Amino acid sequence: MADVEAESSTQPEAMEEENPLFSNLDLFLFTLIAGLIIYWFMSRKKAEPIPEFKKLDQPAPSTQETSFIEKMKKTGRNIVVFYGSQTGTGEEFANRLSKDAQRYGMKGMAADPEEYDMSELSRLAEIGNSLAIFCMATYGEGDPTDNAQDFYDWLQETDGQLDGVNYTVFALGNKTYEHYNAMGAYVDKRLEELGAKRVFDLGMGDDDGNLEEDFVTWREQFWPAMCEHFGVEASGEDSRYLFQFIVIITFSFSLNSHTEYGRSDLQINCSPFDAKNPFLAPVTVNRKLNKAGDRHLMLHFLDELVYESGDHVAVYPTNDTVIVNRLGQILGVDLDSVISLNNLDEESNKKHPFPCPTTYRTALTHYLDIIHPPRTNVLYELAQYATDLKDQENMRKMASSAPEGKALYQSFVLEDNRNILAILEDLPSLRPPIDHLCELMPRLQARYYSIASSSKVHPNSIHICAVLVEYTTKTGRLTKGVATTWLKNKLVADNAHKSTVPMYIRKSQFRLPFKASNPVIMVGPGTGIAPFMGFIQERGWLKEQGKEVGETVLYCGCRHKEEDYLYQEELEEAEKTGVITKLNVAFSRDQEQKVYVQHLLRTNKVDLWRQIHTDNAHIYICGDARNMARDVQTAFYEIAEELGGMTRTQATDYIKKLMTKGRYSQDVWS
Repeated sequence: MADVEAESSTQPEAMEEENPLFSNLDLFLFTLIAGLIIYWFMSRKKAEPIPEFKKLDQPAPSTQETSFIEKMKKTGRNIVVFYGSQTGTGEEFANRLSKDAQRYGMKGMAADPEEYDMSELSRLAEIGNSLAIFCMATYGEGDPTDNAQDFYDWLQETDGQLDGVNYTVFALGNKTYEHYNAMGAYVDKRLEELGAKRVFDLGMGDDDGNLEEDFVTWREQFWPAMCEHFGVEASGEDSRYLFQFIVIITFSFSLNSHTEYGRSDLQINCSPFDAKNPFLAPVTVNRKLNKAGDRHLMLHFLDELVYESGDHVAVYPTNDTVIVNRLGQILGVDLDSVISLNNLDEESNKKHPFPCPTTYRTALTHYLDIIHPPRTNVLYELAQYATDLKDQENMRKMASSAPEGKALYQSFVLEDNRNILAILEDLPSLRPPIDHLCELMPRLQARYYSIASSSKVHPNSIHICAVLVEYTTKTGRLTKGVATTWLKNKLVADNAHKSTVPMYIRKSQFRLPFKASNPVIMVGPGTGIAPFMGFIQERGWLKEQGKEVGETVLYCGCRHKEEDYLYQEELEEAEKTGVITKLNVAFSRDQEQKVYVQHLLRTNKVDLWRQIHTDNAHIYICGDARNMARDVQTAFYEIAEELGGMTRTQATDYIKKLMTKGRYSQDVWS
């Protein structure tokens, strides 16, 4: 320190002797600042536009072929299989049919009608021996699926002629619904009206029975008929053994081995939000709804989504890591290998079965359905890898339409509820390559829940309630619901970070009446009460705004009052304040004789008939389609018969007219 102080003390003296205008330090600083200013002016550029991100796994709009006719001509195809699919099954069937075509000396392509100009259908006759197949699912109350909506609108509006167009339709539906296979039946009828030629009968698939069996039976009759129609013969090669994708393993990809390769399709989170770009909603509440047990849970999400009472929210779950790890272990693969599954058909719009590059772990966790029992085509293709000939034979037998094969598939796969892991565990000779397994597994689908809140009262959050699915199969395996188990474990704060759930809103026709003064009758046992919590909140809000609000009557139910009475405090408070005019709750197991909501409807038949027939009440049903919705509808028939003096036929027509007028609405599932 003494040396430094001595050096410092001499500087003022030297400066006094020379006393220049600028010191060397001043000149240096001045030069540096001037240089920086000149560099800034010289290097300054116009602000670059913010890049527009495109959704992953979606072709760029400028390069995607919108003319399926030109694409078919360019690639030498003569069969196009359009699909209307909400849960992925229709798309899966379309892919199987397009793959089949190669076996018969033809070339097919599966096509999403949302991606093509369907007005070009009339040009299909330009291609020799051409055929259009439609795998059309029905959604909700006889509605088209989201991706088939524009096609449905075009069919309704067009007056063009489809002379020379060959077609057939396979419909996917569920008999428990009022409008069974309505979309498939409409497409079949409308195409014929427009002059197209039906070359094979309409196929009807029933998901309440065995949809896979219905499809296989139709398909095995369809192709021989097509061979006869087009004068072709089947080749010896089985198209079901043809690979559609090739795996590319990227060993050099930079990846931290301690972190999971994340979902690439959820990394850009900006509106508009939809099925291909879900919103990552933080969880703000996760609590148990029932007093005893863990069957029911309620979650609140902070959201930026616009919704109305009665809408549905779709959430994208992930598979159980225990099952994913076990699959990796049993197949002997490194789940963290970075891979890309690339379509061998370079002209296909679907370049990958899921967003790539990714890892096997991410694919099995986020993209593939590994919980549902596999369909017969999966078993057929995997059979080639079984070293035990008996296993091979049984797997191929289950994929046939023979009665013995159907019975074996029904018992071994469906009744025993074996998923792909259970099949691999029970057939030790079966060890397929994981890339082929990833190609064959269907996509993990979104789960839909009725929103249990009103945006008028909760504009920045969405509420859902769900019943936890957990049961033991006949083989002794504990099976857990994919979505509800995943949601249950979504803690509000996880390691100081908010848990998020990918979701989007699906609009519904399940709406309160336009006139608030109309009475509403809501019937929703169990979690069927969900949309009515939103309705009740909204009716309460309308009353607070000074609006005239009609009677608000609720019929709900559960097993035991002291165990699973959902929203008890909220409902009793709403009745106390007059928001609910009358609260009717059926506790089915609290007495020797079971009591359900339909019994309470009959008990209150006089009030119900007045509300419906005189006061123009709107009726809403939510819950189980297979039993509850039918029994409730029967109760309304009986009330109309007794108090309206009608026959059963007249009563049925009366309720159907209410449906047509939008006064009898259902939000049901099976």
